[in-house]
Amino acid sequence: MDKPSVLALLAVHVLVISLKVVHGATISLCTQTTYPELCNSFIKNKPQASLDETIFSMRDTALRATMDNAVQAHKLVSVMDVSLFNEQGKSAWADCLELYEDTIDKLNSSITSINNRTTMADSQTWLSAAIANEQTCRNGFIDFDLCSYLQSFPIMLSDFNMFLSNSLALNKAMASRSTAISTADRKLLQGAGASINADVVVSQDGSGDYKTISEAVAASRSGSKRFVIYVKKGVYKENVEIKKTMKNLMFIGDGIGATIVTGNKYNNLQDGTSTFRSATFAVSGNGFIARDMTFKNTAGPQKHQAVALRSSSDFSIFYSCRFIGYQDTLYVHSQRQFYRNCDICGTEDFICGDAVMVLQNCNIYVRRPMSNQKNTVTAQARSDPNENTGIVIHNSVVTAASDLKPEQESFKTYLGRPWGQYSRTVIMKTSLDSLIDPEGWCPWDGDFALKTLYYGEYMNTGLGAMTSARVKWPGYNIITSGTEAEKFSVGSFLAGDAWIPATEVPFTSGL
Repeated sequence: MDKPSVLALLAVHVLVISLKVVHGATISLCTQTTYPELCNSFIKNKPQASLDETIFSMRDTALRATMDNAVQAHKLVSVMDVSLFNEQGKSAWADCLELYEDTIDKLNSSITSINNRTTMADSQTWLSAAIANEQTCRNGFIDFDLCSYLQSFPIMLSDFNMFLSNSLALNKAMASRSTAISTADRKLLQGAGASINADVVVSQDGSGDYKTISEAVAASRSGSKRFVIYVKKGVYKENVEIKKTMKNLMFIGDGIGATIVTGNKYNNLQDGTSTFRSATFAVSGNGFIARDMTFKNTAGPQKHQAVALRSSSDFSIFYSCRFIGYQDTLYVHSQRQFYRNCDICGTEDFICGDAVMVLQNCNIYVRRPMSNQKNTVTAQARSDPNENTGIVIHNSVVTAASDLKPEQESFKTYLGRPWGQYSRTVIMKTSLDSLIDPEGWCPWDGDFALKTLYYGEYMNTGLGAMTSARVKWPGYNIITSGTEAEKFSVGSFLAGDAWIPATEVPFTSGL
């Protein structure tokens, strides 16, 4: 698609399209989208159609238009002359290429599920992940202060997020009319289970099949049957990547503090490493499980963004694992993720990203930051009001790590700040130690997102849980209703009853 055609596509005219529904009420579904003019430009009115038929048709049309735009954008990105870029630009470009390839996959899955109402919740997750991908692509250029490149970057001209946002809104409208998904309808993790019979053994002393984790990953098989990699105790100094084609992998270690994967990459202007690429352990393949392992980034607080683990894996589970870093320790990039009995250690924004995720029965340790730096536990990145994403911390503990505890009065510590316009974080039935600032939450930049975010606290305990002096932002909520809080439980928010039991990982479905 050339520049004139892109601009022509966006220069749409307002069409008045009304849909007749029950009792003669008139609504316009396009007004429920973020960009109604763009929505109207693609929709054809069918007066005799039922509301369900109309929503399905609109969703189908919007998704296919979004896919066409994604394919064209990916093609333009793939043929860009990267010789014009410096190392930072080349790194941002490589991230974008991978992210948009994944977005095309997510859109294709959503399109092929159009006639299956039980997959509407899946589509909402896939489309939310596509929005996270697009935002991550942009962030790569912003992180490296390469704004001049954005003007020559074709996908930015196409305002691809407008198409994604409308598709997300229409899918949500249909999903709200669909029936709930039963456990019997979903076999998401065939062959799952915490079996000790490993397919591959990794051991540094040569007693296993491989000496490095990366070698074992390269030899793994992806499929519906789970492939188990047992990593014996040791410190593995390597950066590991589980690509999106590697599905249903399971890693079993010898325990927290025994099996350790460690790296020291960080967001580096010199060599072009982005925050996205800094992860010691990065997972994209769906159905990933890790248990009894530690993931660590030793770059240090002075290196700022340095990820220990990044997950974009749908239906991923981390059980009895530890994540150690400083800023951006645990990057929950996208899709559905569950963490149980884990330790997360860091300073600034150390649980961050745009996944649908719940931390349950976890210990969150706030470390000593650099001088004149504050601590923020979370930085949730939801950028569209119809995304189903958010960070939920349930039945856990937030306290000072040993290096901070003697000096915790010298550093302010907050529960979170908004990385995205519609940032959503809920903390419930969690013990908040005295290090939490009475205001609880801090802004990102001025009044950005303070009216549109959703931050909630429900029945927390401890000296840091008192809400009388909390921020007075329009988006902050002291949740008093169990019904409201239940929306963020593992059973409701993650639909965990449908897929976690097959993994044999313990969990609490409700509050």
